[in-house]
Amino acid sequence: MTPTFIHCHLHSEFSLTDSTIRLKQLVARCVALGMPAVAVTDNCNLFALVKFFKIAEAAGVKPIAGADLYLDNPNGGHYRITALCQNTTGYLNLSRLISRAYLEEHTQETPVVKTEWLFEHGEGLILLQGLHSPLAHAIQQAGTPDADMHIADWLSHFPKRLYVEITRTGNPEESAFNARAVAFAHAHRVPLLASNDVRFLQTGDFEAHEARVCIASGRVLDDPKRPKNYSAEQYLKSPEAMAELFADIPEALQNSVELAKRCTLELSLGTYYLPDFPVPEGHTLESWVALEAEQGLAQRLSKHAPAPHLALADYHSRLQLELDVIRSMGFTGYFLIVADFINWGKRQGIPVGPGRGSGAGSLVAWCLGITDLDPMRYDLLFERFLNPERVSMPDFDIDFCMDRRDEVIDYVANKYGRDKVSQIITYGTMAAKAVVRDTGRALGMPYGLVDSIAKLIPMTLGISLDDALGLSEAAQKDSNLASSELISRYHSEDDV
Repeated sequence: MTPTFIHCHLHSEFSLTDSTIRLKQLVARCVALGMPAVAVTDNCNLFALVKFFKIAEAAGVKPIAGADLYLDNPNGGHYRITALCQNTTGYLNLSRLISRAYLEEHTQETPVVKTEWLFEHGEGLILLQGLHSPLAHAIQQAGTPDADMHIADWLSHFPKRLYVEITRTGNPEESAFNARAVAFAHAHRVPLLASNDVRFLQTGDFEAHEARVCIASGRVLDDPKRPKNYSAEQYLKSPEAMAELFADIPEALQNSVELAKRCTLELSLGTYYLPDFPVPEGHTLESWVALEAEQGLAQRLSKHAPAPHLALADYHSRLQLELDVIRSMGFTGYFLIVADFINWGKRQGIPVGPGRGSGAGSLVAWCLGITDLDPMRYDLLFERFLNPERVSMPDFDIDFCMDRRDEVIDYVANKYGRDKVSQIITYGTMAAKAVVRDTGRALGMPYGLVDSIAKLIPMTLGISLDDALGLSEAAQKDSNLASSELISRYHSEDDV
């Protein structure tokens, strides 16, 4: 079946404050609706990228990578545009833009991308400019010198990579903008793109989405003064529903399909890219690590005698076995790099732990100074750390002093290249108790009742609401009774 519409503007749960869409459910819904592709364009981030690609490709859905970017608005506030990755160059440029926004222009509200950055690093990116974009403002002021200059700038920097996005979600400003946008698109031969600016999966999810927004903004649902920036129409509509909605502009629907065809990003997931370790002239990585390990072993055993039940030959035999495995798996450079910055830190007097986890089972790591525990003495298994039958990146648990950890990071970045060094973040999710308390606040329910519900959830790390409800028959009964009381009191005249 030939596709008739693709969603190219959609926020997932990784937008954190304004979407309830989870990636597995998103892809499953696309499959159910017969949509062969979908884009995820979260708020100034690519946090969902790897997970999204894995889930989508496994289901036979083409993933399209992108992000919503915020640009400075001279009149106050921010413009918003959507950038989609046409190819690998576009992905790298979008990553640069987002990283720079977080580092240089991160306000309390959102990271901001400067327009000149976008013009400089726009190759491989396709832009959607809709109701809240700088192009929308320029279209409204068309005919004035400044507006015409801005329009010319956008068209020259993104030739054939600029779409005018139109939506019909119930926003009162949409009608006037859409009329101007259609006229502009026809006059300048710029393609129109129909979109639904999706924030939740199905129409019945709107109230849950609004509660999510209120939790993020610290508002209460019943507050008559709270901003209402979203409508119940911003769900993942079927191609048939979108075709009915834009029946008068069918080319805007077809352009979404053509745009999806243009965006092809391939990720090399599971491939390791390590910086080059500088070995002395006349050596290879393999010969150098063998020399360093042999010398390290001699130094270790000169200070600490071999384990009573082992001979010196046992150490050399184990060392050779480990070196062979490390070489065959392609991790020689990794061991040398880790040993390099750990030993540098020790020479600078930066406290570092003795090594923990399965890495303590490596004799090579002990010889190179990565760990300080003799694995032979305690019969620790190297195979638990590195095994040819289970190819995965070796993971050393290294504990540098928190006060001077940045010095080590700077050393690594300066020696191996700042473009080859990154720091991994973790995502915090709301625990079950916090969810209940925050949702109760957003719904405007009395604190005492919400607190009584939250206290029914056991103090178990990582417990979900479903687990808490099903923990025991008594807990289920108490929870239902408390919930009934909560609902009845919330709707009573006393609490209103």
